[in-house]
Amino acid sequence: MPFYEISKLNPTEVIPGYEARSIHTGTMTFLYWKVKAGASMPVHSHQHEQVSHVLNGKFELIVENEKTILVPGKVAVIPPHSPHGGTAITECELLDVFLPERDDYKFS
Repeated sequence: MPFYEISKLNPTEVIPGYEARSIHTGTMTFLYWKVKAGASMPVHSHQHEQVSHVLNGKFELIVENEKTILVPGKVAVIPPHSPHGGTAITECELLDVFLPERDDYKFS
């Protein structure tokens, strides 16, 4: 199906405070997050290239020990295997795009 309505995708709580809805294209994964203020994503890494975009709110992101505050219009490109994590300063809506596709985010 080439068209999706984000609000109709099934949400899944991945970790406390992080609810995701996913779209998979066969080569990429798009994750639409709703994140509660103060919720943290532990520092981690993976084989995927990741592009992170804040749609609403403020999010503190750490990539390889470099911190920045992401706000709407500011995008982070995270190389494969780079340690990264972050904390929602306010309630946030985020979009993460992964290449290649993430099998671990294929929710039922």
